[in-house]
Amino acid sequence: MAEKYLAREKDPRRRSILETLIAHAKAEAAANFPALMATVSPQAHYQSYATNDQAMNEAQSPQGKEGVAAYYAAIVESGCHFIEHDVDRMAVGQDTLTTEGELKMGYPGGVLSALGIDVPDPSTLYLYEQRLLIVWGFDEEARVLCEDSYSGGGAGFDGISERPIRTEQIYRVTQSASDSSAT
Repeated sequence: MAEKYLAREKDPRRRSILETLIAHAKAEAAANFPALMATVSPQAHYQSYATNDQAMNEAQSPQGKEGVAAYYAAIVESGCHFIEHDVDRMAVGQDTLTTEGELKMGYPGGVLSALGIDVPDPSTLYLYEQRLLIVWGFDEEARVLCEDSYSGGGAGFDGISERPIRTEQIYRVTQSASDSSAT
């Protein structure tokens, strides 16, 4: 959806924001850490409002570029980077952008076990589904300043052990070396 918006957007600031969002999303999906971090502001501050569990929200709310880097590194290291966000609504402003749609994520069974969720096979991925809204903020150089996330609806963790999934069932982006630079 962001590429469609970019194709028709004339405002230079909004174009820069859309270009950053596209580069950020592709780098995150490809687990291209250097390209991903090139899109993040030094003053980054993420905030999760995704659950009623304050400790989990805080764990998903990194502060500063180093905190964001550690957050993304932990996602990749844990195998929780098989993510698809099928955006069906988007709004672009001068400093913010919102994305809303269905989130699908392949959660490793080992991670679910560590969270106290019984799964038949810890080596298998399990499908997490949730409606997700992200309010993105951008700094003066159009780098990601914040990702404030809100979720609701969808199965979430309820019954997740009954939803095994293969990696090819989650949308994946691959990048060539020439695509690895971010705006």
